[in-house]
Amino acid sequence: MNTYFEVHKLNEKGQGLAKAIAGEFYGFLCSLEGMCGKEGREMAIVRTKLEEACFFAKKAMANQKENQV
Repeated sequence: MNTYFEVHKLNEKGQGLAKAIAGEFYGFLCSLEGMCGKEGREMAIVRTKLEEACFFAKKAMANQKENQV
């Protein structure tokens, strides 16, 4: 199977990194909401795009062998 489609089980280090990545994106979203407000179509798109970017950041981290079981 192509590695793009495989499931990656994270070791303890990888799990910690996944939480740290999520925390960074959450902090950034909170900062943006403080500047731009939480309501409106544009902020909904911002949240969606940050969610997407967070997913791919965690996937990039999970693809590294040192973060896998």
